[in-house]
Amino acid sequence: MGLIVQKFGGTSVASAEKILAAAARAVAARRAGHDVVMVVSARGKKTDELIRLAAEVSEDPPAREMDMLLSTGEQESVALMAMAVHELGETAVSLTGWQIGIATDSLHSKARIRQISAERMRSHLDEGRIVIACGFQGVDDDGNITTLGRGGSDTTATALAAALAADECQIYTDVEGVFTTDPRIVSDARKIETLSYDEMLELASLGAGVMHSRSIEFAKKFRVPVRVRPSFSDAPGTLIAPHGDEAAPLVTGLALVRTEARVTLCGLPDRPGVMSVVFEKLSERKIPVDMVVQNVGTAGKAEVSFTVPEDDLAGALTAAKGAIDDLGAGSVRSGTNVAKISAVGEGMRSHSGVASQMFRTLSDAGVNIEMITTSDIKISVLVDRDMAEEALAAVHRGFRLDDRSSRSLPVGHRQPAPSKNMAMVEAEIVGRLANMEDLVVSEADLDEQQSRITIRHLPDRPGVSADLFEAVAEGDVMVDMIVQNVSHQGNAEVSLTVSRQDVDRCLLLVQELVSQWDGAELSHDRAIDKLTVTGIGLRSHTGVGETMFRALSEADVNVQMINTSEVRLAVVVSADQGQNALQSLTAAFALSTE
Repeated sequence: MGLIVQKFGGTSVASAEKILAAAARAVAARRAGHDVVMVVSARGKKTDELIRLAAEVSEDPPAREMDMLLSTGEQESVALMAMAVHELGETAVSLTGWQIGIATDSLHSKARIRQISAERMRSHLDEGRIVIACGFQGVDDDGNITTLGRGGSDTTATALAAALAADECQIYTDVEGVFTTDPRIVSDARKIETLSYDEMLELASLGAGVMHSRSIEFAKKFRVPVRVRPSFSDAPGTLIAPHGDEAAPLVTGLALVRTEARVTLCGLPDRPGVMSVVFEKLSERKIPVDMVVQNVGTAGKAEVSFTVPEDDLAGALTAAKGAIDDLGAGSVRSGTNVAKISAVGEGMRSHSGVASQMFRTLSDAGVNIEMITTSDIKISVLVDRDMAEEALAAVHRGFRLDDRSSRSLPVGHRQPAPSKNMAMVEAEIVGRLANMEDLVVSEADLDEQQSRITIRHLPDRPGVSADLFEAVAEGDVMVDMIVQNVSHQGNAEVSLTVSRQDVDRCLLLVQELVSQWDGAELSHDRAIDKLTVTGIGLRSHTGVGETMFRALSEADVNVQMINTSEVRLAVVVSADQGQNALQSLTAAFALSTE
């Protein structure tokens, strides 16, 4: 009937009883007529046990030997799983990463997959066997065992599904599926029936916890339907696939990241090349940057803030100070008692008022917003960590995510295929891949029909952003970018971009409101250009920002505003520099000009 890849994590194979239960799922799928490939993690806490043992032997064990050691956990699991399948009356074969032919680079503990040979797996499947593959591991060009890092078994599963053109990749976990938010924090959280690749990418990067970004990148790149299913029941779980023609929900889910740290570079020169220096320093240290916020400069000075995982703060501060030294100007500030709350939903692309509703809900809960950044399907805010859980619950209630109706799809059901042109474009992108896990930048887009509105010296208190964006939403004005950087001395600053045809109406909507805030200043630029780089792997490949900003610097293009997403990086430049900037980005990312 079809080919299914089933992945079982460590908790799903922690005991003999659980191994037999997992094997029974594979056997049932085989007897239903499917070819089956299982991807299995190390049992229970086996990996942690091996790490502790290594630490007892050596204070600084070689990375190559750590990969050799840690890979043994999966070997144990697959052998036991093959025995269990045989015990249940079907034939199976266990294979390590190198036996399959999962070729990676040589970056031990964080290896990336270059290619996968499907020949051996196909041969076993054709002979009626269930293939049981070690997750988390591969082999480099010198024959060394490598491991794929955090979430490596998920990555293995979706990569094998891509290589085999599987009908579905099923990820078995100890939860029922993907929820509207963390049910441990919000008891009213409900399971999501279906969501798109982009929604899951955003939620994965924002700490949703069920899957990791790299595995979803594979799924999106090769259009593999992924279903997150519970290992303890036959419930259908959550399907991750392209959205069909049905209307997408405004907000699909919320995510909370508690372990954020903020770095702000103040007093930077407002000229071309500055952001290139900043991102070069971050890229050198392989620091994954999350929220990036730059508002328009004033008096020849610019300011940029970004968030990083708290564990990376020391390295981020070193990189920031290095950038300040190279630029010969500026200062660095940081904050740690912060958390990020994000709302994600495909329906945001075509509906106004989502931001205003989120901001009003936070205001009503007494939560102040420190930073804002948006994409076409995401709104992220930085708040005080002590109020994060209360804020998350309030926003979940505000969007009524506990009772929104949804539609489910049966196992193996594919969403409607994209149009022929889109399918051809995606096939061309995949066909260009030298390596399976390469960054894929699909386009650099120029929007020459935008205007910018900026309000400075806003009171830094709950409700201000809500009042502002409610006024805009009441006029049915679609807002594109929203950028709010950290406040100074009780004063906040917000910029938004709107279609050029809406700028006069938007100015009228906010002008009266702004006049009520003492000292607030309203300004605008009727003609700006927005450039957006879109692709798969923008977050997991730390050099994207460096490449983009270096190209703009070499073209002598100044960056006025920045905001970021899992799949997009957007900047605002002056209207007379848009075409030049587009050409520089097209060349930098080797994009077709046809």
